[in-house]
Amino acid sequence: MIPNTGSYHFANARVHRSLTSGFDAPFDGDGFALADISVADSKISSIGAHAASKVPAGAIDLGGRIVLPCFVDCHTHIDKGHIWPRKPNPDGTFMGALNATGADRVARWSAEDLAKRMDFSLRSAYAHGTRALRTHIDSVAPQEEISWPVFEAMREAWRGRIELQGACLLGIEGVRDRKWFDRLAKRVAAAKGVLGVVTYMVPDLEELLDHVFAQAIKHGLDLDFHADETDDVAAISLKKIAEAALWNGFEGKILVGHCCSLARQPDLEVLDTLDKVAKAGLVIVSLPMCNLYLQDRRSDGTTPRWRGVTLLHEMKARDIAVAVASDNTRDPFYAYGDLDMLEVYRMATRILHFDHPVADWPQSVATTPAKVMRLDGFGTLAAGGDADFVLFKGRSWTELLSRPESDRIVVRGGRAIDRQLPDYAELDELMVAS
Repeated sequence: MIPNTGSYHFANARVHRSLTSGFDAPFDGDGFALADISVADSKISSIGAHAASKVPAGAIDLGGRIVLPCFVDCHTHIDKGHIWPRKPNPDGTFMGALNATGADRVARWSAEDLAKRMDFSLRSAYAHGTRALRTHIDSVAPQEEISWPVFEAMREAWRGRIELQGACLLGIEGVRDRKWFDRLAKRVAAAKGVLGVVTYMVPDLEELLDHVFAQAIKHGLDLDFHADETDDVAAISLKKIAEAALWNGFEGKILVGHCCSLARQPDLEVLDTLDKVAKAGLVIVSLPMCNLYLQDRRSDGTTPRWRGVTLLHEMKARDIAVAVASDNTRDPFYAYGDLDMLEVYRMATRILHFDHPVADWPQSVATTPAKVMRLDGFGTLAAGGDADFVLFKGRSWTELLSRPESDRIVVRGGRAIDRQLPDYAELDELMVAS
């Protein structure tokens, strides 16, 4: 469909209001409008309202098919990816995942093992249409000395295809070893990464958070937290993070993932937390597939009673920026997935009710994560912007989200890429059970 000239014109493309900049046309109730898009020299040279009376000579008629900007996936764990065959979760619980992953990390996470699995994950994401991805990197000693150099090499190898960011990951209790944590923060800064921790309701949480913020300020780092990935109503570390951001006067970007327990808490507690989150300017990312898999899993064989996701609608109503992302892929935390952000958005629509109306929820997989990752021009279609987008068969949300769209066309720099997905057999040599 797309010529190999790098210069062409699409007619009758369907674009979404929330993902298109500088485009003026009548939009329908689902936020779509028909547009004509010109591409030249790897850029979008123009986007204009489609002239319904005719298709310009030489144009490629898309017949009203949807065109979206390439995806931005702001919360993944590609260092853990694809270890399920050799280290599955024994019971599907969070603790089962934590213990299985920890054992596999100690036994198997060499530089060679990491590099092969991370590259496999990035090839999958690229083929599905992802342009930028942030991965958390397990950074408990001594793994940080192995994983960060691999990450830096992978980022360089993928430059120009996927903008790769790294955030360190360790439990908040690790911050108690101040000298070690300060060295880690310095290492993350040297790698131009993001400072991240997993928060729990430990007695010294506020003191530990203060030190995390102090190190982020010292090194000019953004922050990325895992918070309250539990159904325990007493888990209020999201509120503690917001309070710490306010009293430390933090001016960087803060992304907080999961926040599951918020959906279980009394209304007054929720309102107080959301007020502080909004005031602190936090961005929240929900991980609907992983949270649905792990949360409320019951050992007695009974059916789960809740979805595990956080209160994105209530957050959005308070102008809190929200996103959804892939999270884990074929590891003990989530046995499935392929870093396909269309799948993430499809599942989020069903689990979180991103419909009736659709409104601007599509920003949650594009422009919103791009902003928190400081990626100007990513996640939007605009004249003068990079010609990085995905062409789908679907002409409406119900068509787009009802099929896998495995025949989508991914365009990078104005040219269609080879979308061949890596074969799982490539990983077989790494999958001998330990």
